[in-house]
Amino acid sequence: MTTVFIGGSRRITRLSQAIQSRLDNIIDKGFTVVVGDANGVDKSVQKYFASKHHKNVIVFCMGGACRNNIGNWETRNISPQRAKRDFNYYATKDIQMANEASCGFMIWDAKSKGTLNNIINLLKRQKKVLVYVSLDKSFSTLHSMEDLFPLLTKCDKKTVERFKKELAITHLMLHQQIDLEFARHN
Repeated sequence: MTTVFIGGSRRITRLSQAIQSRLDNIIDKGFTVVVGDANGVDKSVQKYFASKHHKNVIVFCMGGACRNNIGNWETRNISPQRAKRDFNYYATKDIQMANEASCGFMIWDAKSKGTLNNIINLLKRQKKVLVYVSLDKSFSTLHSMEDLFPLLTKCDKKTVERFKKELAITHLMLHQQIDLEFARHN
């Protein structure tokens, strides 16, 4: 059975017709969906699946309480390894979703560190990822880490530098011949 990890940026709250079409494909194929409980894409995707009465959804939450579970689906509560509710706290649940998924569908604003981290975690596990970039309304299918770097060219230079620092992606980029200096300048 195919399990799709769906996630994305908290800043994105509306799902385009193109995204909805992909979600409909997931429903039509009866795939299981693992999704987080955050506002933004997680909540919007939950609302969409609830409106379509899709039952094959598991909501991942941290510390025993879900922030959002629109469809009252099965939940998977992940125990935190730290009390501080920071990036690493919530990344614990995201890693578990990447482990359980067969593939991913990420809806990204080309700025969200968490969404990029989810893409990287899936690729490290040799799982393909469909990425919708809201900036230019494009889809890309990533099969390996090499596919990630053209996606990063959609980010502005400052954001790429932040990802290098905060996600330590520089070591992933060393073997690439792609010069991210031509990344979007804003």
